[in-house]
Amino acid sequence: MKTRIQAGRLRRATAVALTAGAVLATGALTAVPAQAVSAPSIVAKGGYAMNNANSSTLFTKSADTRLSTGSTTKIMTAKVVLAQSNLNLDAKVTIQKAYSDYVVRNNASQAHLIVGDKVTVRQLLYGLMLPSGCDAAYALADKFGSGSTRDARVKSFIGKMNSAAKALNLKNTHFDSFDGIGNGSNYSTPRDLTKIASSAMKSSTFRTVVKTKSYTAKTITKTGSTRTMATWTNTNTLLGSYSGAIGVKTGSGPEAKYCLVFAATRGTKTVIGTVLASSSISQRATDATKILNYGFARLG
Repeated sequence: MKTRIQAGRLRRATAVALTAGAVLATGALTAVPAQAVSAPSIVAKGGYAMNNANSSTLFTKSADTRLSTGSTTKIMTAKVVLAQSNLNLDAKVTIQKAYSDYVVRNNASQAHLIVGDKVTVRQLLYGLMLPSGCDAAYALADKFGSGSTRDARVKSFIGKMNSAAKALNLKNTHFDSFDGIGNGSNYSTPRDLTKIASSAMKSSTFRTVVKTKSYTAKTITKTGSTRTMATWTNTNTLLGSYSGAIGVKTGSGPEAKYCLVFAATRGTKTVIGTVLASSSISQRATDATKILNYGFARLG
């Protein structure tokens, strides 16, 4: 009798142990809260990501440290253009010699716009955001700034960029250029740039442009004929390598190193973020990929 009772207890104990073991085994795979996913290590000096729906922070690394932004500055250039009242995206802008002289002088990235061609504002936005054309940035600043001289108009446009940053309550952002080729006072932070991008993404035109992998513009020459431009290819490699990538903008430079403002959507969730001062083109993409994966894991 005693032996049967002991055997029964042993069977029950074994069953409990097996059940507990099964719970632990499956729990390790399914019951870990999303927040317990380990934050990734990135090479970039600064990084930030947030849930685009409610601006809740998902990742930070020196997120409020002021750094050079390179061509990620052009996100604000586009945002200012698209915020103009009564904007006509099909309005034509004549390309000036000053724009091409500027990119040659600064050895800057360009859309290879041709002097005398008439290019629409919409085409200039593609030229600005895909090949990161500093000539397109200059044309837009000249078109949408106010003043009787080109210098005055450019100064006015940069003023609009800073006003837009103030309107977003950004304390660590300042622009002294329309394209990121700064004069010593062009800076932002991973957090601020992410907020600028999130605001810009409210524009359907902006969203369409920054998710486009390639674009071929047809411009009007001095003689009135149509010129088919060489195709502009988006410098954001995540568009081809990361599932759900929808933008936003690359940046680079001697001081800025390698930067990327990025966004991706999966289902109903969008993660948007920034890495500044990474070590190479491939590394900034790797850094962004790690942060995106982490962000989506946290969102569940």
